[in-house]
Amino acid sequence: MAAKSDGAGAAAAVRMEGAEGGGGGGAAGAGPGSPAAAAPPAPRAYSLLDGCWVLCALLVFFSDGASDLWLAADYYLRRQFWRFGLTLLFALLPSLVVQLLSFRWFVYDRARPAPGPGPGPGPGPAASTKDSGCPKDGGRPGPALLPPAPAPAPGADRTRGCCRLCVWILQSLIHLLQLGQVWRYLRTLYLGLQSRWQSEHRQRHFYWRMMFESADISMLRLLETFLKSAPQLVLQLSIMVQQNNVEPLQGLSASASLVSLAWMIASYQKVLRDSREDKMPMSYKGAVVQILWHLFTIAARAIAFALFASVFQLYFGIFIVTHWCIMTFWIIQGETDFCMSKWEEIIYNMVVGIIYIFCWFNVKEGRSRCRMAIYYTITLAENAALTGLWYMYYDRQATSDFDALIIVCVVSSSFALGIFFMFIYYCLLHPNGPVFGPQTRGCVFKKAPAACVGPPEDVITSPPRSLPRTTGGEREGVPGDRDSCVPVFQVRPSVPPTPVARAPRTEGPVIRIDLPRKKYPAWDAHFIDRRLRKTILALEYSSPATPRLQYRSMGASQEVLEYETTV
Repeated sequence: MAAKSDGAGAAAAVRMEGAEGGGGGGAAGAGPGSPAAAAPPAPRAYSLLDGCWVLCALLVFFSDGASDLWLAADYYLRRQFWRFGLTLLFALLPSLVVQLLSFRWFVYDRARPAPGPGPGPGPGPAASTKDSGCPKDGGRPGPALLPPAPAPAPGADRTRGCCRLCVWILQSLIHLLQLGQVWRYLRTLYLGLQSRWQSEHRQRHFYWRMMFESADISMLRLLETFLKSAPQLVLQLSIMVQQNNVEPLQGLSASASLVSLAWMIASYQKVLRDSREDKMPMSYKGAVVQILWHLFTIAARAIAFALFASVFQLYFGIFIVTHWCIMTFWIIQGETDFCMSKWEEIIYNMVVGIIYIFCWFNVKEGRSRCRMAIYYTITLAENAALTGLWYMYYDRQATSDFDALIIVCVVSSSFALGIFFMFIYYCLLHPNGPVFGPQTRGCVFKKAPAACVGPPEDVITSPPRSLPRTTGGEREGVPGDRDSCVPVFQVRPSVPPTPVARAPRTEGPVIRIDLPRKKYPAWDAHFIDRRLRKTILALEYSSPATPRLQYRSMGASQEVLEYETTV
């Protein structure tokens, strides 16, 4: 979310290696006739549901923004200038902030690399290949550069310059009209469709770019919804409570804001899981149930806020600031690892503190049951206290006792429904299987289980999904988990197995990144560091075989000495 947009200060050293055991070859690995030239598994196909999900996200975006502007215009025509000003402020100011961030990302992505040697990630970065190039200095392989770009045809530079100018003018106009998110949604849809229609290698390239674009729009929209939709929802609910009447436009605006909040949390979690090779993807059934979970819990929270704010305006502000400070310090104490620098991490924690005012948001790797239980216990106590104080001091002349009791029942039932859908998600639809159900810790086998064959744990065959998912033992550092299939007791065979020599690896080229991989629920570094992303796309596009990504293994620190800085 607080993504590193300029890449300054990144310590990543990117290196591209050919297939091990394949002998010579270029940056793409071994030659065509070698077994090392086999491509990794195909990426997950972009389905019709993926496209429909993007179209629904566009519908949610337009309904939220249009309903707020329509309501602001209605307040202005009725000369209710305070309500008009606050509604317009919450609609435009967060949008301006998000458009500036989106345009800044676009500027960096379109920036041309500096000529000559340097950290530019354009077509000229050195991509050293471990087993490529001619041997020299005692048979030691030398670095191989990416193939140089062909010389441009006469007049090509002028044509390219005109096209680049048109793109800049178009993007500037789009962001001035506050449509940067719309452009990114449409681009995501286009890249996803291209990943279905192109050839195999091009499919992988477009799928990588589609995942990068999906990550960008998810971060931008999550930031926008909690800066715009959340305060807009509380504002309109407070106005409804004060006037003891629900106007159609007010109800439409509040409903659109509520749906936008719930949608973006579920969408963010789905895209994050889809981007992680070590996590199982979230199904659309799970995403819909997660939307209902957050929809009802946020609704109960927002109604409680609106009730309390309609009577205690000053104390409501004090309560919000106090809750935000406590949650922010709680998040900082958890030592999150989302961003590429310390200050970005602090800003990110402050933004997540705003999210924690309204709903639960997992920010730390490992089991979250205890932290989630603590959060919802605090939320339940706060909702009960805020609603109870309103019920004690509300205006009896404006609201009858029966209506007040109905409102209290709505708050409590909405929160209970949200918790119910949360249990449905974790018990039936969680990607890793049931969380609260019976867990299989192990079993007795008559023979040793078959060994798993696959790439190392720190290798990402993105976009293909070929890594085993993260188990609880990996998250907590203890053996055994609901995802684990390793038996606790085994009957050893009478004859010890004969040692078998390890077969040479036949995978394609590997892009090695001199950074430890971030743990879930953080984004991988190649998703949030834009300089690293540009370098990977350039290397991947220039290689005839799709490379895999490999982060630094924490258990083998000596490998760091072999890496060559090319970024």
